[in-house]
Amino acid sequence: MKPNEKIMAMLKSTETQFTPPELTGEIKIPSVCVGASSGNRPFVMTNKEQLKTLGYPTNGLVDNWKEVFLKKMAEMLDKYRSVKLFLKICSKCGNCADKCHFFLGSGDPMNMPVARQDLMRKVYKRYFTFSGMLGLPGFNNLLDTAELSEELLVLWYTYFYQCTECRRCSVFCPYGIDTAEITMAAREILNSIGLVQKNAHVLVNNEITTGNNFRMSPLAFVDIIESIEDDLREETGIDIKIPIDKHGADVLMVLPSADYFAPVNIESLNGYAKVFHQAGISWTLSSYAADGANFGLFVHNYENMKLINSRIWKASRELGVKRVIAGECGHMYRVMSSYSNTMNGPFDWLSPKYPIPQHICEFTLDLIKRGALKFDKTANDHLTPTMHDSCQIARGSAFGGKFGQFEIPRAIIRATCNKFVEMDEDTIREKTFCCGAGGGLLGDEQLPVKLRGATPRMQAYTKVKRENGVNFITSICAYCKVQFTHLLPHFGYTEEEVGGVHKLVSDSIILGVKNI
Repeated sequence: MKPNEKIMAMLKSTETQFTPPELTGEIKIPSVCVGASSGNRPFVMTNKEQLKTLGYPTNGLVDNWKEVFLKKMAEMLDKYRSVKLFLKICSKCGNCADKCHFFLGSGDPMNMPVARQDLMRKVYKRYFTFSGMLGLPGFNNLLDTAELSEELLVLWYTYFYQCTECRRCSVFCPYGIDTAEITMAAREILNSIGLVQKNAHVLVNNEITTGNNFRMSPLAFVDIIESIEDDLREETGIDIKIPIDKHGADVLMVLPSADYFAPVNIESLNGYAKVFHQAGISWTLSSYAADGANFGLFVHNYENMKLINSRIWKASRELGVKRVIAGECGHMYRVMSSYSNTMNGPFDWLSPKYPIPQHICEFTLDLIKRGALKFDKTANDHLTPTMHDSCQIARGSAFGGKFGQFEIPRAIIRATCNKFVEMDEDTIREKTFCCGAGGGLLGDEQLPVKLRGATPRMQAYTKVKRENGVNFITSICAYCKVQFTHLLPHFGYTEEEVGGVHKLVSDSIILGVKNI
């Protein structure tokens, strides 16, 4: 068997099913179960045209993979000094060991963040430290190093794709080691040798070539939005517009594609449209930048992330808007707010009051505080919502001042609902548990992994559901909402139990006479 055929055979999943555990409402540290998650891994991309577009090898694992691997790793260590620092300073204290949702959901010790980091740390010690490079017999075992091998590649590809880059472990690390940065560097190394994860990279390719995840034409985008407008008109009896490519509008609204495809997310888009309509603020979408999602972040390809982001940069300039606002999507907002200026230059044509993209929740709460929006809170009395903080916003970005990413969505929920219940404090805000599918892990083939990863959040939800009558999870992340609609039925709940903050806005906003 040729080397490439051998590694592809080794990377095939052997696990296709997983039965979720009983939901008791308690999050317990599981018994260690070696290899519990070793049988499931994402599909490898084999489409040569897409691989070429992305700048990766087109024939699978390259023949000289060890040489390419070490060259790329040396580049990562030199380019991202934090990665090198994190590999050097870990004291194996164990604070992170029980913090990962994948470990809590599986018991697999390789999903302890420190063990996942060690997959790279052992290679670093062997090939990038003086003592490791000496290669003395028996000495490398003492140093806890690892030789490059096909078996090691399988471990890398398996467990670096059982990390959602959520950063929960870093909250508890006394040194602040960011496992997500190590994961992203590892994925870039894997990409360089031809082991490219399919799901996220197909989306990156689509975003680069068409501007959206679904390879949708501008005309198809317009048709979908017009259909949503028709539904809004039928619901409200009011002609609520969702403008597209409107030059001179005050606001460019950037959506994740789920906001006009997935029913649970469309409810949030309805909320955005009603907010702009009621406040009388001129706004527009862009058919050129129809999707703000940027999976280049998850696969750690800076150039592709920059290309995707440049569409927003270009559209906002050509449309002549004064500010850019991001919809409910965690990683989309993070890239737009934290990376845009660095990647594609400052938004120096925007209003000086809004030099970087805002979050829609920040925008909506400001209107609420000014009295521009009014709500009938009883319209949501059938719901007792709780708040799921999305990882990419909770630990990767912020808006609206200190702790705004936590307080602002909750303020909107309280303005639109009479009942709101928090989950346990160790499961929300900066300690929030991941939905289990972030970091590009939404592919159907990874259902067992996603179910394990979602288990801690489902336990926390079950507790407030039983004790406080909670029946709705709200989130400001498109990815989380899609994940939960897929997984809630596996845990015995319904997909209707999840939605966006702006779904609550949409269902309770009072339309008609302007308030200011």
